[in-house]
Amino acid sequence: MLRYLTKRLGYYAALLIAAVFLAYAISASALQPRTYFDAKVPRPSAESVEHQLTSLNLNDRTPVLVRFGHWTGGLLHGDLGRTIHDTPVSDDFGRRVWVSLRLMLLGSLLGMLLGVAAGAWSAVRQYRISDRLLTVLSFVLLSTPVFLVALFLKNGAIAAKDAAGHEVVPFTGYETPGLTGGLGAHLADWALHLLLPTVSLALGGLATYSRYQRGTMLDVLGSDYLRTAEAKGLTRRRALLKHGLRTAVIPMSTMFAYSFLGIFTGAIFTETIFGWHGMGEWLIQSINEQDVNSVVAINLFTAVVVLASGFLADTLHAALDPRVRS
Repeated sequence: MLRYLTKRLGYYAALLIAAVFLAYAISASALQPRTYFDAKVPRPSAESVEHQLTSLNLNDRTPVLVRFGHWTGGLLHGDLGRTIHDTPVSDDFGRRVWVSLRLMLLGSLLGMLLGVAAGAWSAVRQYRISDRLLTVLSFVLLSTPVFLVALFLKNGAIAAKDAAGHEVVPFTGYETPGLTGGLGAHLADWALHLLLPTVSLALGGLATYSRYQRGTMLDVLGSDYLRTAEAKGLTRRRALLKHGLRTAVIPMSTMFAYSFLGIFTGAIFTETIFGWHGMGEWLIQSINEQDVNSVVAINLFTAVVVLASGFLADTLHAALDPRVRS
C-alpha cells in the first residue's frame, strides 16, 4: 500500500506543478493589470505605471516565462507575490483561507456522508414510496443552482427573524463582531454562522452522492458474494453493512476527490450571499481588479485542495479494496 501511495503522491506533485504553470500563464495572458492603473483618477504617468507594474511583477511587457520564474522563486521562499495594491498576497491568503476551508470541508463531508447513507437506504427500499420521494427530492436539488438554494435559506432566516422579532439563525458573516465569552461561546457562535452556508453547499452533494450510491448499491444487492455471505449465516443487515456497503462505497471515494472543485465553485456564490470574506469572494474581487498574483494564489489553493482530496481518495480506495494494495 505504501508503494502505491508513494507513486500516486509523485503523480499528484507533477499535476500540481502543471496546474500552477497553466494557471499563471492563463491569468497573466487574460488579465490586464495596466488597465487598473489607467482607470485611476488622477491618472498616473506612464513612467510611474511602468515602474509599479515591474515592481509588482505584473508588467505585460515582460515575457510570461520570466514573470513565472520570478514568482516561482518567491513561492519557494513562502512569498506569493504582491497584490495590485502593493500589499503581500500572503496576508490576504492567510486571512481568507481558513474562512473558506472550514466551509468547504464541512459542506463536502456532510454532503458525502448524508448522500452515501441516503443512497444506500434508498437502494434497499427500491421502488417504495420513500425511494421515490428521495429520488424526486434529489432531482429537484440537482436542478437548483447553489446560489438559489443559498438565497432561499437566507430569505427563510430573514423571515424567521421578522416573525420572532430577533435573529433565530445568523445569516451574515462567519462570526459575531465583538462577541464576549469563553471558547465555548465562540465555538457555538461559529457553528451557528456555519449552519446556513454549510447546508446550502451540502444539499447539492447529498443529491449527487445519493444518486450514485443508489446505483452502485443496487448492483451490489444482486451480487453472488452477498448471497453467499447470507448463506453462511450472516443476517441481511450485517451482510449489507460488512460486505455490501463497503464494496458499493468504493466508487464514491474517487468521486469525493473531485467534488471539491464543485464545492469551491458553489462557495464563490455562498460566501458572497452570506457575507463570508473567503477565497471565493477574493477571486471575484481579484479578477475585477486585474490582480494576477492574487488570482494565481487562489488557483494554487484550489489545486492543492483538489489534489490533496484526490490523494485522500486514493488512500480510502486502497484501504477499502485489497486489489489496489497488492
